[in-house]
Parts: sequence; C-alpha cells; structure tokens
Amino acid sequence: MKMVMAVVPRKRGDDLVAALVNAGYATTFNETRGGMLRQSQLSLFIAVKAEEVSRVVSIIRGCCSTGLSIHQGFGLVEGGPVRTKTPAISSGAVVFVWSLDSFELP
Repeated sequence: MKMVMAVVPRKRGDDLVAALVNAGYATTFNETRGGMLRQSQLSLFIAVKAEEVSRVVSIIRGCCSTGLSIHQGFGLVEGGPVRTKTPAISSGAVVFVWSLDSFELP
C-alpha cells in the first residue's frame, strides 16, 4: 500500500475530491493554511495499492494542471536515504507518496 498526500489550492480542491471519488478512491481531506500568504489549501490523503499511484497522480495532474511537484519521500533504502523530487511550479499541487508499512482499523 502507498499513501498519497496532495496539497492543492482550495479553489481546485472540490473538483479534485469529486474526481477522485468518481474514480473510486476514498479520500480524506482537511483545510490547511500556510506559507507566506496564508492562503487556504486542502490536504488530501488517499491510500492506494502501489500499482494505482500513477492513476491517482494522473487525476491530480488533470485537476491541478497549472503545476505539480511529486516528492517520493525520505525513506531509507539499501545504500542510503532516498531524496528525489520534481521541481514545483507555483499555484499547482504538491504530491507526497510514501509506503505504508502497516494498515490498521480500530
């Protein structure tokens, strides 16, 4: 399993949540504020199978086409830490993807 976290502008958030739900992905989100201008954003959390990450990222890219930055995380692998990302473009989404070592429901 993978966890996809997307931070998107508030103005694109409703459309993105609708697109993800229509595609069959359960999405948890909350409103966040941060950065220099304290603009409203949505932080979305989507747990998916590893082979579905590219489809989820494609949906996010389609709804937030002005820019996308994908962070693969800072996890440890054999040989040292992984620190890869693509450059951010302003007013788009920022996407983080990391592995879920365990998944529990109370």
